[in-house]
Amino acid sequence: MATFGATLRGLMADRGLGLRELARKVPCDPGHLSRVSHDQTRPSVKFAEALEWTLEAPGELRPLLPGKRAASRATLEPEAAQETDEDVRRREALQLLAALGVGAGALGSTGESVRQLLALTLDSEPRDLDEWHLTISDHLHALRTRPPERARDGLVVDLLAVQRQLQTADVRQVTELQRVTAALAMLHANILTRLGDHGAAIHWSRTAKAAADASGDLELRLLVRAEEAGLGLYGQRGPEAVLQLVRKAQYIAGGSASVALARFDLAQTQVKALSLLGRHEEAKQRVRRLNISVPDDLRDGPIPAYWTGDQMHFAESWVYAHAGEESRADDARERVLSYGPDYVYGVNVRLHEALCVTVNGGVEQGARQAVEILSELSVSQRVQMITETGKAVLRAVPPGQRERPAVRELRAITGRTALG
Repeated sequence: MATFGATLRGLMADRGLGLRELARKVPCDPGHLSRVSHDQTRPSVKFAEALEWTLEAPGELRPLLPGKRAASRATLEPEAAQETDEDVRRREALQLLAALGVGAGALGSTGESVRQLLALTLDSEPRDLDEWHLTISDHLHALRTRPPERARDGLVVDLLAVQRQLQTADVRQVTELQRVTAALAMLHANILTRLGDHGAAIHWSRTAKAAADASGDLELRLLVRAEEAGLGLYGQRGPEAVLQLVRKAQYIAGGSASVALARFDLAQTQVKALSLLGRHEEAKQRVRRLNISVPDDLRDGPIPAYWTGDQMHFAESWVYAHAGEESRADDARERVLSYGPDYVYGVNVRLHEALCVTVNGGVEQGARQAVEILSELSVSQRVQMITETGKAVLRAVPPGQRERPAVRELRAITGRTALG
């Protein structure tokens, strides 16, 4: 019969994990883990549970603990009797993570978020709403300034924290905590999209919609739907599906006059999708109308600072570059860059310039320009939004010119997207 150590070594081999890498993920001392993996030290029930969770192998190790082979007899009862409140809270936290669809891999490889998780399960003090609003602002800032895999780790921990607080919240707090959940889930979907994990991103967009709907906040409901549609533009969905999402959200908005920012956001996504469909004249007409209807105060809305002044100009850059209108695309690009934007916006408007050159027949120049822009970035910075914009340059290349050296090089570099 297989031993605990032999089974553990097999699970590690199946997942391509070395001893030190697994120790970082748990986290634990590598020397202790080595002794456990060779059956030289008896692991605790809690340690076995942590290994199962990290390896995503529920129930495969604990039954093999020394002394557990008589689990149906008396040995389980003493263990259960020794379980502490800490053990119970930790187990509940792990179960909640599983219910959220979050595996160990979603917490990164450093083990830091696992340590945060363990601290969280021992801290029963809820946060007040001001603290939660600051938490949302912190994660929005991280999204815009840090590599996505780093921005993701702390966000998962806070998603768990707000779910735990919801379980004990009174009726007055539930609505606000649902708003917090919707905002955090929406940001998580954005991060997952940047990492190219489209299936998980769609799941979290649905979670955000459900939480926003439960809150009853119309503008937040529209915001998360606008974000879902906008993420779809980057290879997550076809442009027709994006337009369908926009129409559904616009239907929910109805005739309400209190959701101008959300309507504006949806309209920006709409013109971008029209460009992807080649409906350039319609996109240009709509973006011109949109440019004279920018809401007065972009600081309004359910998430402060979510909307920024460069977003309108980014939509213009997108539409005019796809249409090959160089002068207007150049003007829009310079306006975006004057804001010192989220680095993704800054890179993408430069790629829009390469796209416009390519659309107008300068295939070699446009492809070479795109390669130079992408080569300046580390792999972790080449998020899905950027590489998908690079692919827009590729799509603009006529079939007969797709084997040019610069085009082949661009094809290769756009295949290397940041992964978590």
